[in-house]
Amino acid sequence: MTTFDAKYDMYPAGDVGVVEGEMNIPNRGVPSGDSMEFNTLDEPIKETFMRDLRAVGNKFYHVLIPREKTSLLKEWDLWGPLLLCTLMATFLQGSKDHLDNTNDGGPEFAEVFVLVWIGAAIVTLNCKLLGGNISFFQSVCVLGYCLFPIALALIICRLILFSTQTTFLFFLRLVISMGGFMWATFAATKFLGDSQPAGRKALAVYPICLFYFILSWLVVSHSNV
Repeated sequence: MTTFDAKYDMYPAGDVGVVEGEMNIPNRGVPSGDSMEFNTLDEPIKETFMRDLRAVGNKFYHVLIPREKTSLLKEWDLWGPLLLCTLMATFLQGSKDHLDNTNDGGPEFAEVFVLVWIGAAIVTLNCKLLGGNISFFQSVCVLGYCLFPIALALIICRLILFSTQTTFLFFLRLVISMGGFMWATFAATKFLGDSQPAGRKALAVYPICLFYFILSWLVVSHSNV
């Protein structure tokens, strides 16, 4: 917008007066240099991809080391949760009928996939009903990213299955899975705890624990090839 001062001589009823004012004239297709904002549409695809990848990796880091409580809430996204959900559903599918090929694992993949997203939605709805001051997608983002410890436990348990299974290895997988469960619950409560009223935090934490416990138990019980 271009601004300039305009003065008009007015002669009402024989009096001489001056009216001063400002007139704004829109620029028509003339770039203004300093006022131009950066447009991501002009950004190369590689830079956009790398920036989003760094943002996802940064959120994973804050889940493993949950120090900054608002790190997952400032700029939420669902790329990380989608990646973790797909990874877990892929690793857990066909775990029972893999050898005889009687099942292609489709229903099991869908079961895990739906369990993660519906479970996260129910936990988020519970937080909102308790008076939480967090948006729906922010909560789903936190719950999804906090699946990272459980996903790591799943990968380790699948590697252990390459060895001949013994009672010791079963309890080892159980300990690893419960470790992932406790770390995921700790991280989620670390991020979501302050969003709940003081007297209702326990009611908000219980569904979170139940949600991660079910997924952790799937890691133990559905890992047997």
